[in-house]
Amino acid sequence: MSDIFDVNAHLHTPYSFSAFADVAEALDRAAAEGVKVVGINDFYSMDGYREWLDGCQVRGLYPLMGIEMIALNADDQRRGLRVNDPNNPGRTYLSGKGLAYPVTLSGREAEWLSRVREESNRQVARMCSKLNDLLDAKKAGFRLNYDEMVRTLTRGNLRERHLAKALRLAAEKQGGQLADFYADLCGRELKSDVTNAAGVENELRSYLLKAGGVAFVPEEPAAFLPVETVCRIINAAGGIPTYPFLADDTKGNFTDFEGDLMQAADTLRKRGIPSVEFITTRNTTAVLEQYAGYLEDEGFIVTFGSEHNTPAMEPIRLRTRDAECLSDKLRAINWRGACRIAAHQAGLDTVEEGENVILKAIR
Repeated sequence: MSDIFDVNAHLHTPYSFSAFADVAEALDRAAAEGVKVVGINDFYSMDGYREWLDGCQVRGLYPLMGIEMIALNADDQRRGLRVNDPNNPGRTYLSGKGLAYPVTLSGREAEWLSRVREESNRQVARMCSKLNDLLDAKKAGFRLNYDEMVRTLTRGNLRERHLAKALRLAAEKQGGQLADFYADLCGRELKSDVTNAAGVENELRSYLLKAGGVAFVPEEPAAFLPVETVCRIINAAGGIPTYPFLADDTKGNFTDFEGDLMQAADTLRKRGIPSVEFITTRNTTAVLEQYAGYLEDEGFIVTFGSEHNTPAMEPIRLRTRDAECLSDKLRAINWRGACRIAAHQAGLDTVEEGENVILKAIR
């Protein structure tokens, strides 16, 4: 292979929720940090593809087209087996890599995707209503307008993080003693300074909108499709079903599904999932090299990303939990994975063909 370039294959944009104000900011930051291959990976949405592709062409970047969804494996749920959601047995995050553009999804698969996206928005609308009840009870002097949030904060896909952001913005507009207001609303003082927007939003979400919070609304069963159905949607959209590994947490623990790597790989193959990814800041270098190296040797496509689906702005150039950059081994794995996805997007087969596609775009 030729020179290895930096890749970030998993980035969220405002088409779902993102640290970035817009697509242009995401791509400008990638270009400034020397990240040449960038993957859009929004929840339930392919709406940002045109903007992503055009922005990459202007900046000499290569675009990877992705999507993310949340599925449910009923058998894993019955057995209490935690997959890649450490708090909800059976719940399984899945990505699609290398989806076709122009978008080809149609028929039942398009209907399934539209239905779960609408259900996700309805859940947030119900949370908004409960949050307004709390604001009324606290005599806050303002309410949140769901339609306005959709219009000003989203590109059509509303998530609980948008609620937390809207609440912070409305509170700041009211003025007054914000720390006291937040403490009264949440039933506890926030750890974050009121000037720390990302910290405030994260705590508002945690205390009010997550399980146990006064405005929390559990998802309806309709919010989750079976794993095999999500894979079917991804395949119909021209993509590659991809399993996002959590791998080691800060205490060195693994989920039930991921603790036995050989068994996990075997199960993924049986479920028709030939690609995996890691959000590298979650993991130590040693564990990431072990897991990614093994999975690549087993024939899986392996890529890495950063998500950027929280209010906090972090570097786009990837790093691990215990290092400021990826090791040479990890950079090479990520590059080969990106080349395989690029080959798939171009209707080709090999790493070398995908590499040529990327190099033509970035040089």
